[in-house]
Amino acid sequence: MKHTDSGTSLQLRSRVKSTGELEVSLTRVSIPAPAAKEVLIRVEAAPINPSDLGLLFAGADLTAAAHSGTGEASMVTARVPDAVLRGMAARFDASMPVGNEGAGVVVEAGESDAAQGLLGKTVAALSGAMYSQYRCVPVDACLALPAGATAADGASSFVNPLTALGMVETMRREGHTALVHTAAASNLGQMLNRICLQEGIALVNIVRTRGQVDLLRAMGAAHVCDSSSPTFVQDLIEALSATGATLAFDAIGGGKLAGQILMCMEAALLRKATQYSRYGSATHKQVYVYGGLGQGPIELNRSFGMAWGVGGWLVTPFLQKIGMAAVQRLKARVAAELKTTFASSYAGEVSLVEALDLDTIAIYGRSTTGHKYLINPNKDLNETPQTM
Repeated sequence: MKHTDSGTSLQLRSRVKSTGELEVSLTRVSIPAPAAKEVLIRVEAAPINPSDLGLLFAGADLTAAAHSGTGEASMVTARVPDAVLRGMAARFDASMPVGNEGAGVVVEAGESDAAQGLLGKTVAALSGAMYSQYRCVPVDACLALPAGATAADGASSFVNPLTALGMVETMRREGHTALVHTAAASNLGQMLNRICLQEGIALVNIVRTRGQVDLLRAMGAAHVCDSSSPTFVQDLIEALSATGATLAFDAIGGGKLAGQILMCMEAALLRKATQYSRYGSATHKQVYVYGGLGQGPIELNRSFGMAWGVGGWLVTPFLQKIGMAAVQRLKARVAAELKTTFASSYAGEVSLVEALDLDTIAIYGRSTTGHKYLINPNKDLNETPQTM
């Protein structure tokens, strides 16, 4: 019997009411039969990325969250602050599936050769709605994992690896020669460090604790600056002088850090200036904000001349811009180096029901190094989908 004959699959969903109440719950959804160029994946591992947390909890105040129901009937409710709610009108009262990426086994396939070629294989997919027991996705959204790789090995094959590779591609395309990265001890940061070491790219890593400094140095990082250190600004200027980095990717977003990076880039450039200009260095300095770990406004103290920029950067628009051929090249590298350059580590695994436990949310909801979790949608649930 086909899985699609069996009815429904359990899925984690998030809804923000127009009244400002968040509801996170489990829903039974129909399992579609794969079209010619689609496959049906039994999802076994899906990472909880910061972007997933943003959609799942919508900036709600989880300190006052409430839990009701048991098992599949579990629900978490919380209040979304008015300041956040104003930007969410487009999702009011819509039940939204969550989970950007994940991995599992292809249990059904469409009639095309490409789809049939994936039947029975473990694949990763970037398709959204991956916090589901079963997910029907286009073949083009899949990455076949190398022999011996588990779903957990491949769960984070897209967002972090392609973001790290995209940062390096952006550096080259925009004429920079070195990089700065914040929150650099994260899984993504460790990948970027390994890429830069392989390719001889100078990388300045910015972290928030002494322990994270030690972690990255043990991984071969040459330049690691601790933003909590009283000597941070001077340390950063020295690292930028040594590397010549004029491009930064900032996962924090809010606060003073973006401005500090620009200021220190300018100071490093002025060390090598041969003549004075009241407009500062003519070399362009760029900070791209790609995350929102800092919730406050970006603070810029204009002390870095006139040649500078601060903007947003997301991996999906970047991949669309560079074209399918370039994307396939990057994906092939991820598959080839899945257990080395692009290896991810996780603190643990939770089921769909466990993902709605308030104590568990308090753990996996922390955006801190060493606390990244996987959701296994089929953990503690019957493998066979329930009938309608």
